[in-house]
Formats: sequence, structure tokens, C-alpha cells
Amino acid sequence: MKKLTLLLLSFVAAMTAQAKDFIISTNNSSLMLTAQEGDALKVRYYGDKITMQDFDGTPKAWMDAYPVFGTSYNYPSCLQLQHADGNQTLALEYKNMTEETTADGTIYRIEMQDKIYPLNVTVFYQTHNATDIIETWTEITNNEKKEIILNHYDSGFLPIRRGDVWTSHLHGTWADETRVTTEKVEMGGMYIANTDGSRNAHTTHPELMISLDGKPQENSGRCIGAVLCWNGNYKLRMETTDQDYHLFFAGIDDFASQYHLDKGKTFTTPKLALTYSDKGLGGVSRNIHKWARGGMIAHGDRKRDILLNSWEGVYFNINEEGMAGMMNDIASLGGELFVMDDGWFGDKYQRNDDCTTLGDWVVDKKKLPHGIEGLLEQSKKAGVKFGIWIEPEFTNTKSELFEKHPDWVLTAGARPLQYGRGGTQVLLDMTNPKVQDFAFKVVDDLFGNFPDLYYIKWDANTPMENYGSPYLPKDKQSNLYVDYVLGLEKVFKRVRAKYPDKVIQACGSGGGRTNYGAMPYFDEFWVSDNTDALQRIYIQWGTSYFYPAISMGQHVSTSPNHNTGRVIPIKFRFDVASSGRLGMEMQPKEMSKEEFAFAKKAIEEYKGIRELVQFGDQYRLVSPYDNPDLASLMYVAENKEKAVFFAYKLRSFKIQRFPLVRMAGLDANAMYKIREINVAEEKHRSPLDGKVVSGRVLMNTGIEMNFDDYDQFASRVFELVKQ
Repeated sequence: MKKLTLLLLSFVAAMTAQAKDFIISTNNSSLMLTAQEGDALKVRYYGDKITMQDFDGTPKAWMDAYPVFGTSYNYPSCLQLQHADGNQTLALEYKNMTEETTADGTIYRIEMQDKIYPLNVTVFYQTHNATDIIETWTEITNNEKKEIILNHYDSGFLPIRRGDVWTSHLHGTWADETRVTTEKVEMGGMYIANTDGSRNAHTTHPELMISLDGKPQENSGRCIGAVLCWNGNYKLRMETTDQDYHLFFAGIDDFASQYHLDKGKTFTTPKLALTYSDKGLGGVSRNIHKWARGGMIAHGDRKRDILLNSWEGVYFNINEEGMAGMMNDIASLGGELFVMDDGWFGDKYQRNDDCTTLGDWVVDKKKLPHGIEGLLEQSKKAGVKFGIWIEPEFTNTKSELFEKHPDWVLTAGARPLQYGRGGTQVLLDMTNPKVQDFAFKVVDDLFGNFPDLYYIKWDANTPMENYGSPYLPKDKQSNLYVDYVLGLEKVFKRVRAKYPDKVIQACGSGGGRTNYGAMPYFDEFWVSDNTDALQRIYIQWGTSYFYPAISMGQHVSTSPNHNTGRVIPIKFRFDVASSGRLGMEMQPKEMSKEEFAFAKKAIEEYKGIRELVQFGDQYRLVSPYDNPDLASLMYVAENKEKAVFFAYKLRSFKIQRFPLVRMAGLDANAMYKIREINVAEEKHRSPLDGKVVSGRVLMNTGIEMNFDDYDQFASRVFELVKQ
């Protein structure tokens, strides 16, 4: 009897320790994990949607789903820390998993604990079924007797089976953002990182696409998209050693960022969003776009207004008469919103250039005698909404704010201040709750005192030039890069909690603050300070890899362009800007009568395709990176009833031959009537205008562009309607 009891107990123990496989799925993708008490969580599969039956008889799990230093010393890890006693190793074991149903998926909470130390690591996975997105993040809880130090703390990890694997990511600089880089993954390490401190999307971007079947294709091939939702320094890395897998990690950059975590506290890493598609780069982009419109940008279900921004029209030369004139002009053109940019504020110091006055957010009564109230009255008379520019995280050393609160700016101890834009700009210390209150008050005073104020452009024009916080304790200065971002996020959340319906644009010297850490609090972002229509084709193309058209501020500017001096006809400028959120950035009074008339017509035409552009599925058809002569893209309604097609001639040669452009996303069995819009002159109207063509021919055979040889900047925009 005793022997039988021992056998039964052994059997029960074996059953208890048996591995538990579970599958986390969206509508079209699955992530398979294995959990076993006494061992760390393992990842087995990520790709097309599967069931448990699909994995009968397969090999054992791949590797740890969240690798830590200590389990293996020879390979990279997600987490490396120093315990209160100085030990720097970890050994995690699975404890428990719980599930919580959400409106569009499930949150899986998987708890692990160190085998010796009272330290908990909880890994989360949240599914978004309709968009095929799986978000993952981690909570690290210090239950030890003293503080611990997080030396490296990634958000997530994914092993990629070695083969003909390629990556696509974005790089650039100010006025030349989001250039596309495509490269094969080889042995060694590949790193994409940013250490700007206050903005993170000028030089590189915290997103990556991984093509599993060779060189990336737009609409075919298996592809994984990864998006780190963080507004600060980051590092995405691919490590390839002697293993069978490329090891992909993503998280906050650990450069100068050892994080001191007090006892009893929990550190939460940013979310890493993953998506999978067998429809190439475009399939991944469309998943991310839908996810973004579903909540990762503010008001993603609300159409955007057509606006005029004052910046390139008048720069700092703000005055009441000029602003009133620009409001009347955009109203006459059919626009809906006017935004007064930099130069409207200051009392002791007047803001006439970028060297002074930031932080002194009072109306300059010399420029605007009737204040913001007077401008709002004028906007009502003109029949347009009104918006305003601010930069609440920064100050100039020549300002009343700096004179009153020099201790509010970041400074590297006793070292002299380093300056950003204008030679005087510095960052306020957003780790300081008083500074957070100040930044919130800037926005609160505007929206609270002027309820009719509709829109704010929130700028950020300087990197973190001074590494040091007067507020943080001496032994926690290395928390700065992280706590700055967390402090700023608190301000964003307070603003959105009190003003949920207001429209706010994110700007960071152009596209420097284009990331999904900030975008849940912003309706849109300024793509680039470079408004040259030709260069914008490349900038907007790269941006569209990860961001939907509804979030992309795209403006028609003057010619010659202020950035490049290039002379481009107004039709081409409008056709390029109309592929996103259309706006203007110029002085309308400087337009000729012919340009003014065309602009009015183009704005009216845009209103007819606005919902297609802002809410449709995007298909990139001909890449300017692959074809030096042509770029083309289109947007298709979800029900495939309508579409809008854009094509741009990039350079001009005599007897120039263009490929047939094949469309995508249409109903192959339907007939579509083609209507050309934004036609500058009837003699240049496309011969396709008015034709009825099947979706099958449009997608399989394609269409001729019929650009005029002499026209250096020719473009076509077609509206397609199912018959």
C-alpha cells in the first residue's frame, strides 16, 4: 500500500510539472508559448494562425520568451540587474498565468519569479484581434529589502529562424527624415538606436520590419513588424551568433540609464507591438495603420481639417492684421482651420527670433493688441477654427522664466550649460513635479481661458544637451533619460484627461517626435520641416511604413521652396500633400490668381477623397527607392467601393518610358470608373479619364501614366468608383 501511494504521488507530481502549451492568437496570426513550473517561459512559434493540433509531434520549445542574464551567460538577454546584495544574475521560473478579456482581444499576464531572490518579472501579451497586433511588455517588481539597479531592461524578444532574412527601417536627419534602409541580416549584431533624450525620430525610428522570405516585397512574402511604443531613447537590436536563430530585442536604450528601483516598486517597460502578415511590407503597414487609428493616435476615427499654418508665410512676423488676412484667405480657399505658429508671445522679451522668450507664455500685446480673444473673434467671422503654437518643455536663457527658475532646467552639475536651437534653448526638468505642473498650466491656461481654441501645435526643437537633473537625488542621476520621458507622459495624460476632444499636433523640429509612445496623446504629427514636394515624396513614403495618412501633416508650400529653392508647379505640390492630411504653409496673398483658383479647386477635390485617404487601406505601388522615374500609391475603401490613386513623375527625360502601374486592393470582379481630379489644364487631362475598367485589369495588367515629356513635375490623381 505504501509503495502504491508513493507511485501515485510521483505520477501526480509529474503531471503537475508537465509543460503547458498555449497559443495567443489574433484573427490571422498566432504566438505559441510553453510554460512549466520550475522553468522559465518559452516561445515556440510566431506566424500564421494555428491551433494546438497543428503542433502535435513538433520539437521542444525554442528558447526563453524573456531571456535574463544568469540563465545563460553566453547569449544576449532582455534583463540584467544588480540585486540589493550585489549579485547580478537571475534565474526565473514560471508561476502563474491569468487572462483578461478586452473589447478587441485578450490580455495574458504571465508571472515569473527568481528562484532565490524575492524579485518578480511579469510578462504581458495583449492581442488586438482585428488588426493582428500583439503587444508585449514587462513589469519588474522589487520585493527585496533595498533598491536594485536595472542595468538592461528590454520590453520584449523574438527569435527569428535564420535564412534569407532582411530588415527594413527608417533613418535620416532634420529636413530629411524617414529614409528607408533595407539590408540583409548577417552574422554579428545590427543596432538601431537613438540617444536624443527628448525626441527620438530624427536620425532613426523605433520601428522595424523583418522580411522572412528574402528581399522585401510590398504585397507578398512573410513579414513581421515591430514597433516600440516609447518617446525616449531606445535600442532595437538583432543578434546573430552560432545559434539557429537571429535574436531580436527591443527596449529602452541602457546608455547612461542604469535605473535605480526602490524596494516595493515596480518598473514597467514600454510596449512592444508585433504584427505578422504574409502580404509583405504593405500587409504589415496596413495592420499597423488600423491599430493606430483604433487608439494609438488620438481621435483616429475623426476626419482631419484642412488647415493653413502661418510659419512659412510670415515666420516670426506675427500681427493682428496679418493673421486676420490669412484666416480670410484660407476660408476663401475652402479650408477649415488656421494655425498661428511661433512669434505670438512675450512681455519683457519679445519673440522675434529663436533666441529668446520660450517659457513666457503671455500674449505680446504690441503684436496682438486684442489678444487671443481678438483672434478667436476674427476666426469666427472668417468661418474657420483657430489653433496656436507652443513649446512648453523648453525655455531660453533670455526669458523671464529662466530668470525666476534657473533650477528648473536640466544641467550637468557645475558644468556650463550647453545650448540647443538659437544658441540659448534648454530643456526644462520634466522629472520635477513643479515643472510638470508648469507645462500642464501652459496648455490648461490656453484651453481653459479660451474654450473656442480648437488646436495646439506642440513643438520640441532641442535634444537633451545637458545630462543632469537638479531634482533627482545624486544617487539616481542615471534615471534621468527614463524619468524625463515618464514625467512628460504625465503631462500628456493630464492634458488629455481634461481636454479629451481638443486637437493637438506633435512636432519635434519636424518629425522628431513621431513615435507611438507620444502619439496616443496627439491627433497628428508634423512629418518634416522640409516642405519641398519632391523630397516629401521620399519622406512621406518612409513614414507610411508605420504611420497612417490620417496622422501625417502634409502641407503645400510656396515655390521656390524655402528649404531647397526648387521651383515646382502648384498641381504637383497639391497632389503630393493630398496623400495625407492636407494643409498649406505659405502666404496666400503671394499666390497668383491662377494658383489661388487651382488651390481652391484642389481643396474641394480633396474633400471628396478625404475619407479614402484618411481611413482607407494604403497600397504602395511603385517605390521611389526602386524606380528613379516614378512613385505611386493608392488608398482603397474597406468595402472596395471606392479608391484614390496617386502617381508622381520624379525626373524628366526625352522619350521617357514608364512601367505599367498595377493597382492593388480592388475587387477583381468589379468594374471601376476612373475620374481624374486636380487637372491643371484640360489639354493635359489623362486619356483614362472617364474610362470604365475591371479591377482585374487594373491590378493584373496595370495602367499607362501618359505623362507629358516636357513637364518635369507631372502627377496624376485618379478617383475610382465601383459601377
